[in-house]
Amino acid sequence: MPASPSTARAINDRVALRLLQQEGPLTAGQLKQLTGLSRPTVADLVERLTAAGLIEVVGESGEQRRGPNARLYGIVADRAHLAALDVRTEGVTVVVSDLLGRELARASVPIADDTGTGPAVEQAVTLVERAAKEAGAERLHTVGVGAPGLIDPATGELRDSSGLPEWHRRLVAALQERLPARVIVENETNLAALAEQRDGAARDRDTFVLLWLGHGTGAAVVLDGRLRRGASGGTGEIGFLPVPGTSTLPSATDCEGGFHSLAGSAAIAELAAGHGLVATAVSPGEPEAAALVRQAVATLSSPSPSPSPSAFSGADRFLSALADRLAIGAASVVAVLDPGCVVLGGEVGQVGGEVLATRVGERLARMSPLPVEVRASALGGGAVLRGALLTARESAQDDLFAPRSR
Repeated sequence: MPASPSTARAINDRVALRLLQQEGPLTAGQLKQLTGLSRPTVADLVERLTAAGLIEVVGESGEQRRGPNARLYGIVADRAHLAALDVRTEGVTVVVSDLLGRELARASVPIADDTGTGPAVEQAVTLVERAAKEAGAERLHTVGVGAPGLIDPATGELRDSSGLPEWHRRLVAALQERLPARVIVENETNLAALAEQRDGAARDRDTFVLLWLGHGTGAAVVLDGRLRRGASGGTGEIGFLPVPGTSTLPSATDCEGGFHSLAGSAAIAELAAGHGLVATAVSPGEPEAAALVRQAVATLSSPSPSPSPSAFSGADRFLSALADRLAIGAASVVAVLDPGCVVLGGEVGQVGGEVLATRVGERLARMSPLPVEVRASALGGGAVLRGALLTARESAQDDLFAPRSR
């Protein structure tokens, strides 16, 4: 059945808003061309969206052009403010943006291991409130939170996970109590995959696996353009994957003995020490493994004067041994999912770059009959914040761009 006039108007409005979101400011003529709608229909929707406070005139097209046909319309960026949080065991980072995703404020706070649950939660919530004030946001519309651990697919809540601080779970409830905002929680690795697909190394892929390599390990699975979470929200808990080369097996409450024991930051640091490598983190909170991999890659890529033969050899052997370890975990994922592409994510994947990705790819080619391309992360640890912001933005726009009853 044909759509009713009100439904057709709602569909046209949403199409126009999505185009303005994707393309930036457009004239009415450009909207007509891109939507295929008639000139009167476009004029009507521009009038409706302007009256609703969703779009506004932001300039004119062409230096010599004047008048209604030259007006450029854009989304009202300050119609809503958003926040994204990257929650780690050692602290929290927050970004506040407008509806177009433009960053307005950024702040971080370290949280020590011995900080009590209440004080830790208060530090984190205060950080968000201060960042929002700095950004000039009277209120936040949506808050996206990226955190380690399992997200219950039925409730969207962070589940109790052994090894993670209690304040992680309490933080979500505190944000919901203190902020007049929608709070969305997602596993940090899943958010990193969304960001790499939208803006990073997997932009041309609708099926891939992101292997997270930071302080800990994890994986995110995107199949046919959709993020897959599993029956209990645990898809990608690769740290628990039993692998050869460890002294024990993982348990239901401890991933020690699993892939985490080969590819977590502490394990990589121990591996590097065995090859004579030392390095210093370049930023607070950076995993030690990232600093070591960066140093090894720089040593191999160093121009004249060349590093000493022993330093070069140590870096080469370390990266080869690390590639062996990463290929073990990646091969299991490839054998089950056949993703065609594995992104080495997180801080370690980013600094390893093509040097590490190529070595892992070579080993996978020998271990698996399935073709797979290995790529280095383009966003590194920042992918979690980017993914949280994208998620908050999508949710806010779905709400604000939804058809309203007339």
